[in-house]
Amino acid sequence: MDMTSTPRDPAAEIARIDHWLVRMPFAETIHWGSGARSGTTRLVVRLETRDGGVGWGETISLLDAVPAVFARAVAPLAAGMNVADAERLHRKVLGAGYYHHKRAAVMAIAALEMAMWDALGRRAGLPLHALWGGLWRDRVEASGYIFVSRPSDVRDAAKRFLDAGFSTFKIKIGVSMESDVPLVDAVRSVVGERDVRADVNGAWTPGTAKRQLARLAPYNLAYVEQPLELDDLQGHADLRRATPVPIALDESAYTLSDVGNIVRLGAADVVLLDPHEAGGCWQVVKQAAICEAVGIPVTLHSGGELALSQAAYVHLAAALPNMTLAIDTEQTYLAGDIAPNGPRLDRGAFPVPQAPGLGVDPDVGLLERYRVDGISGAYLDPARPDWFPVKPLY
Repeated sequence: MDMTSTPRDPAAEIARIDHWLVRMPFAETIHWGSGARSGTTRLVVRLETRDGGVGWGETISLLDAVPAVFARAVAPLAAGMNVADAERLHRKVLGAGYYHHKRAAVMAIAALEMAMWDALGRRAGLPLHALWGGLWRDRVEASGYIFVSRPSDVRDAAKRFLDAGFSTFKIKIGVSMESDVPLVDAVRSVVGERDVRADVNGAWTPGTAKRQLARLAPYNLAYVEQPLELDDLQGHADLRRATPVPIALDESAYTLSDVGNIVRLGAADVVLLDPHEAGGCWQVVKQAAICEAVGIPVTLHSGGELALSQAAYVHLAAALPNMTLAIDTEQTYLAGDIAPNGPRLDRGAFPVPQAPGLGVDPDVGLLERYRVDGISGAYLDPARPDWFPVKPLY
């Protein structure tokens, strides 16, 4: 039956949408191959249904397109939509012309899609993992995320994460050919045989990738993430066949179609997913299923999630069987948050929320406190005004 002819509950239709652009400072500036970040900017959304039900959502805001697309396309198109229609929202926005520009739309869609799921879960009296297949795991491991580029500092950071109970560690490399191996060596020297992963952020050429992966092979990495430019799926497939080091893709794996193409080409051993970059939580459920069908494990990319997005991550990881790898998180770098009851790390892992929906109740006072008018500090480096990242770099 055509869904448009099915009777719908008018009480569950979206009657109002409010949003805030907020910037949460980091406790310390973090450095990576694309610049310096002193905080994270997020778009937070609140919807209200005709009968007074509420749902909250959040998305990453790296570029000015995100709040613009949300305000001018996503929110108007969602008005009057039933909160159960997450798939319809995603396809309606793409059908409004954004199928030409999926990567400009997915982050904006994700905020409202998450709020719809939250509202639906609250109405049903169920936590979101119960709506996505049930509780597969009740504790979600996270990686200790290291953003420093001097081996001595890396050792200190790895030791702090180890002492805090983490059993998986992630190091940003891809800054220079000379520093790649020493940075990995520094982490390995502290954490022993525990899982270590390294993220290149597309800095290598194919030739450099072959050389660096050969040098890194003795360190038994869980995977090397995004060694080549994001568009080079064939290069990743060739590289994967040439090295024993597992290859993970992140920037290459935004949309459902991206993941389908990765699987078709055999371009990855691991795929990092992100509901904000996919266009919603339901898209991640589908992406994970594609990977599960061919035996590929998945995990989650981090972009500085606040309480709402962090909860969505934990619910997804709790429900998806092949999300067997520790998820990324930048929570340890946040100087604050927008809710008193968001998921909090405990010995390197998140307990799974059991309250209905996301299980998070944002504080509007905090949203107003951290409200901003624009996006800053996502890329580039104020201390080096003439510098900009080049992909590939070496």
